[in-house]
Amino acid sequence: MKSSNTYKIFIYTALTCEAKAVIEHYKLKKDLSVHAFAVYLNNDICLTVTGLGKSAMAAGVAYTQARYGTNEPVTLVNIGIAGHQHHALGKLFLIDKITDIDSQKSYYPSSIAAAHYPRASLQTVPKPQYEYHASELCDMEASAFYETAVRFTTSELILCMKVISDNQYSSADAINAKQVSSLIAAQLSTIEELLIKTCALAVIITSHESQLFNRLVQDYHFTAQQRQQLKSQLKRWDVITDQQPLLFDDTQLVTAKDVLLYLDSCINKVNFNL
Repeated sequence: MKSSNTYKIFIYTALTCEAKAVIEHYKLKKDLSVHAFAVYLNNDICLTVTGLGKSAMAAGVAYTQARYGTNEPVTLVNIGIAGHQHHALGKLFLIDKITDIDSQKSYYPSSIAAAHYPRASLQTVPKPQYEYHASELCDMEASAFYETAVRFTTSELILCMKVISDNQYSSADAINAKQVSSLIAAQLSTIEELLIKTCALAVIITSHESQLFNRLVQDYHFTAQQRQQLKSQLKRWDVITDQQPLLFDDTQLVTAKDVLLYLDSCINKVNFNL
């Protein structure tokens, strides 16, 4: 049954110990009507504990968004632990590149609203690692989280936050639930700051009514799917350019497909220069 409430933030963790501090901080209550996953709620936040691994994470995100999500852009967040060769235990990173080791696909969360926080690249692997990459963090769910999350919101509203839980001096075998909860709890102030900034960006995205959208759908024949693409691209343009005007040369754009391709090229040029 679809939820009647409108949640602004969706948080996903693989483990209960990763969620514990967040649940307590935001006073989330378990939704006892749900049995597929452990889901915790307040008026604004929906948190799901998905279980370990990519399949569980993908299923948890898809299930939760289908049951509790809306058609408006919302903030989707993965909070969890990760290993690294030498970073200190407890240090928090915002992930700006995720590489799936199995598929060799890479994903790039934009996180424009959180520009001044420590960032890192991350590899998602199928099992715990005991030999650490020299530069990249390591986890078991992030690629599946992002690949699924981007179907439900814009990339700028997707956050992947990882707290270092193990390194070459303290291996993954030494991790315990109490330690993980403490590591996450120590970063709650930063986590809250990031959520506030990203939610503020979500308000901008949802509240800015594009006159250009209305003009374009009058001038060109867009299918229903193309209209959704157009709306998404225009919102993204507003976000990455702070709502700068977008100029169209109608003589060069004959079809709706031409418009979408032109918009895509404009966005890519801006992204390249960010």
